[in-house]
Amino acid sequence: MENHERFLLIQLVVPCFNEEANIIPFFEELDKADLAQAESDLRFEVIAVNDGSKDQTLKTLLEIQKERDDLTVIDLSRNFGKESALTAGLSEAGGDAVIPIDADGQHPFATISEMVALWRQGYDVVLAKRNTRDTDTRLQKWTARLFYKAHNQLSDINIPADVGDFRLMDKKVVRVLNQLPENRRFMKGLFAWVGFRTATVIYDVQPRSYGQTRFNTWKLWNLALEGITSFSISPLKIWTYVGVVVAFLSFLYASYLVATTLIYGTDLPGYPSIMVAVLFMGGIQLISIGIIGEYLGRVYIESKNRPSYIIADIYKPESKTDSF
Repeated sequence: MENHERFLLIQLVVPCFNEEANIIPFFEELDKADLAQAESDLRFEVIAVNDGSKDQTLKTLLEIQKERDDLTVIDLSRNFGKESALTAGLSEAGGDAVIPIDADGQHPFATISEMVALWRQGYDVVLAKRNTRDTDTRLQKWTARLFYKAHNQLSDINIPADVGDFRLMDKKVVRVLNQLPENRRFMKGLFAWVGFRTATVIYDVQPRSYGQTRFNTWKLWNLALEGITSFSISPLKIWTYVGVVVAFLSFLYASYLVATTLIYGTDLPGYPSIMVAVLFMGGIQLISIGIIGEYLGRVYIESKNRPSYIIADIYKPESKTDSF
């Protein structure tokens, strides 16, 4: 009888959007790290997801694939966003463990060895937490702290601060994530929601190999709004209480007007106070309608049941062998 050696397969999921300049350095650093060298029963593969790149990202990936048997390339039909690209990569993954990692070189491969060691100890999820946020601007640091504080106060799900998508997840965790039905996916929240036994490693963010981050303040704001509205209905509850307080204050003010009118008669010059009250109430109503609209819009999008991504093609290496 033949003796088939059993490898533990760890797959790196790499979302790519216009990362042409970073792809080659990424694989060069991966080869230098030689992750499987220390432990002979490990095998690493890469699942790169081309998220509708406008540059030569796809072409570069396919050129690299000709020289490797550990690279699968998923080409999406257009740019769906990082959350959808990550979802596509996780759906294709079938290894014993999966590690989402950015293509820009900011996630050090040395940290993966620490993750694997904790995974071997029985942890299902190993988070990679940033040691500092020195690579962020002052505004990004402030808004990140504000987001984590606000989200964790409003939501029942606690998202660890300074932890991104870079983490190791056991195959059973990935299986649960792939079964979740929603299409608008805030992955940091979903990662936290599924739970499982979790450990944390600390790492230092590396400078980007090339280019600048595409997450500007506006995109980060929208991502934060997506996170809060995806995992909490507290904003709706808050505005219920705001409405009660405003109604109570309005009642007190109306009582004051009635009393002063009965005592002093009709005071004709009331235009300023009327305008202040009208504008204040109008502003409160518009804000509350906007919050309701955010939730209603998400219900509307989910009700269409459209997929979060569309795969144009999947390119697998010709020499790929079965790892199981």
